[in-house]
Amino acid sequence: MPLIESTYRAPSWLPGPHLQTIAAARLVPLPRVQYRRERWDTPDGDFVDVDFAAPEPADPGAPVLVLFHGLEGCSQSHYARAVMRAAADRGWRSLVPHFRGCSGEPNRLPRAYHSGDSAEGDWILRRVHERFPAARLHAVGISLGGNMLAKWLGERGSDASFVTAAASVGSPLDLAAGGAALARGFNLVYTKMFLATLRGKALAKIARFPGVASAEAVRRSRNLHEFDNAYTAPVHGFRDTDDYWARASGKPWLRAVEVPHLVLNARNDPFVPAASLPRAAEVSRFVHLEQPAAGGHIGFARGGPPGDLGFLPERLFRFFEEGR
Repeated sequence: MPLIESTYRAPSWLPGPHLQTIAAARLVPLPRVQYRRERWDTPDGDFVDVDFAAPEPADPGAPVLVLFHGLEGCSQSHYARAVMRAAADRGWRSLVPHFRGCSGEPNRLPRAYHSGDSAEGDWILRRVHERFPAARLHAVGISLGGNMLAKWLGERGSDASFVTAAASVGSPLDLAAGGAALARGFNLVYTKMFLATLRGKALAKIARFPGVASAEAVRRSRNLHEFDNAYTAPVHGFRDTDDYWARASGKPWLRAVEVPHLVLNARNDPFVPAASLPRAAEVSRFVHLEQPAAGGHIGFARGGPPGDLGFLPERLFRFFEEGR
């Protein structure tokens, strides 16, 4: 399917990818969202905390939206609040399942979460579908969550058809390219922010489960490649970072997707090099590629200062409701 011509244009007061990224996350006013939390016990003896946005529709057949957050994100992330607010205003049931360790409480097992954990995504989506079988089910993944979702869609093929439509936004579908980008230049500012929480969580796990990984290697990690080599890869069954990034990347799976799938990436995303983005020849006919020139990493602010985050939810719901 050919590239969609995007309607997104960055406002003139937000020039450049970094300002577009940071302003959306830190400066643009966020909508108020109230959540009701449920704790779901997982088959392996752990738990996932799931936040449902209020108000929740009384109709069990109301459309459902599941949002998978990004690296170290949660239901309070700027993109989650923007999308959840829009979903609730439309009368949809919307929820954010937290990846393990991201809900504000450590999970029970040594394992955490990773970009290719499509088995976890499968379990969550099937549980939602079983609970609301009469509802149209939609899924959106942001950044890391979108890579996981793309991989799941490709792996499952037609077996994923209980999901009506899906979207991956700002997702590093080539994890090696994204990891390399985050290891240089100004992007090290973002890397330092991620590592501040990732290292702390990993060291706490190592203290609880001695021998699961090397605390010294985690402390020495200066970028995501080194951190994933020290913790993510060995704890989750990968040989090393390169093995993890190769096996977990969603891009190779886009040819096998059989559910309508919007893949939205800003071409100036500092986390995701434009050269790594999927091309029309690399995806199935179900995949809709949209690559606006600007937007930063999950930015997409619009309007005059201080701006708003309405573009992303409007774009998602147009795709979910109209298929375009």
